[in-house]
Amino acid sequence: MHTEQELLAAMAAGRRDAAEQVYHAHYPTVTKWIMANGGAEADAEDIFQEAMVVLFGKSRSEAFRLTCRIGTYLFAVSKHLWFKRLRALQRQPRFLADDEADTATDRAYEDDISAHRERELHYEQLHAAMDRLGEPCSSLLKAFYHHDKSMQEIAADFGYTNPDNAKTQKYKCLTRLRKLFYGVQAR
Repeated sequence: MHTEQELLAAMAAGRRDAAEQVYHAHYPTVTKWIMANGGAEADAEDIFQEAMVVLFGKSRSEAFRLTCRIGTYLFAVSKHLWFKRLRALQRQPRFLADDEADTATDRAYEDDISAHRERELHYEQLHAAMDRLGEPCSSLLKAFYHHDKSMQEIAADFGYTNPDNAKTQKYKCLTRLRKLFYGVQAR
C-alpha cells in the first residue's frame, strides 16, 4: 500500500494483506510498551487484537476520518484498553508509582486519549452537518476534499461552465457547511 489512507481503505474492504501489514508494522511497539507496564506477551497480543478490531470497525464507518498515523491510533487505543484492563484487575502499571514523573506520564496518556475522543466528536459533528447540507453541496465538497478532484473535473462532473464557477460554488457550499457545523457544535 502506498499511503495510510489506502491501507485503511483496503482494511475496510476486508483485504487480509492490509491488516497483516498494519499488524506487523505496529505490534512490536505495543507489545514492548505493555510488557514494560506490567503485562505479559499474551496480554499484549490480546490488547493489540482488540485494538485492531476497533480500527477495522472504525475504518468501515463513513464518518470516521483518521487524523493521525495508523500506528499512533493503534497505540492510543491499546493504551486505553490496557489501562481499562488494569483497572478491571484492580492493579496498576509499574510506572504509575506515586512520584510526580509517573503521574505526569499517566496524565499525558489520558490527555492523548481525551484529545482523540474530542477529535472523534468533531468528526461526528462534521458528518451530521454534511448530512444536513444537502445536494449538490455535499457531493461537491466530497469530490474536492475526499476524492481530490480538481476544479476542472468538478466543473465537468457537476455541469458548471468553467472551473471558476465551480470554485465559487465550492466556496458557497463551504460557507453553508461552516454555519451548519457551528450550529451543530453549539447544541
